[in-house]
This record gives sequence, C-alpha cells and structure tokens, in this order.
Amino acid sequence: MDELTITGVECFAHHGVFDHEREDGQRFVIDLSLGLDTTRAAATDDLRATVDYGSLVTTVKDAVERDPVDLIETLAQRVADVCLLVHGVEWVRVTVHKPDAPIPATFTDVALTITRPDRSRRMRTP
Repeated sequence: MDELTITGVECFAHHGVFDHEREDGQRFVIDLSLGLDTTRAAATDDLRATVDYGSLVTTVKDAVERDPVDLIETLAQRVADVCLLVHGVEWVRVTVHKPDAPIPATFTDVALTITRPDRSRRMRTP
C-alpha cells in the first residue's frame, strides 16, 4: 500500500459554534493522506491509473467551503467521505486545522486528525 500526502490546503469557511464564526468566517487548513496502490500508474505513466490530486484538492476545497457545520469533527468526516469516493483510495487520513479558533489564550493551532477505511471495499469482497 502506497501513501499520497497533500498538506496545507487553505480554505475559507464559516464553520463553528459561535455566531461570529458563522458570520465572519475563518481560515481552515486541510492535510490529506490517501492509501492507494500506485503500481499500475508507475508502470504505465498514466494519470488515469492513479489519483488526480489536482482535481481532488479542488473537490476537497469545495466541500470545506460549503454548508457550514458546528464541529471540525463533522467537517473532517465530510472531507474523508469525499476522498473515499475517488477510485482506488483504500483509506484516508484527514487533518483539519483551525488556526484561528476562538480560544482566549495564545496558541498555534487546533487540529483534528481522523483515519477512515473504504468500507465499501469490504462490502464488495465475497
């Protein structure tokens, strides 16, 4: 199993439990790691045999920037679900960073990381 990693996808969205977060919006940063087999892509040098990470980033950014939710847990699951729809992705690890979270203290970042398997793969296995 190979791992493709994309880090630092910046998004601007209106997620959060406080009214000012929903009204003003804030920056979110997304890191992705995808489990996939790149053997065929390496042998054929064909983009169709692997994940088009440019398209994936656009799709993830769109998913983050739509439909506000209260929790980064909900947002992380949304991003994981989007990634697992990509053909060949067997698992995904998503980190949602909320560097401007409304915390009354000096801090660098708030981040949640989730890892999800492609459950449909197990369902298709006889």
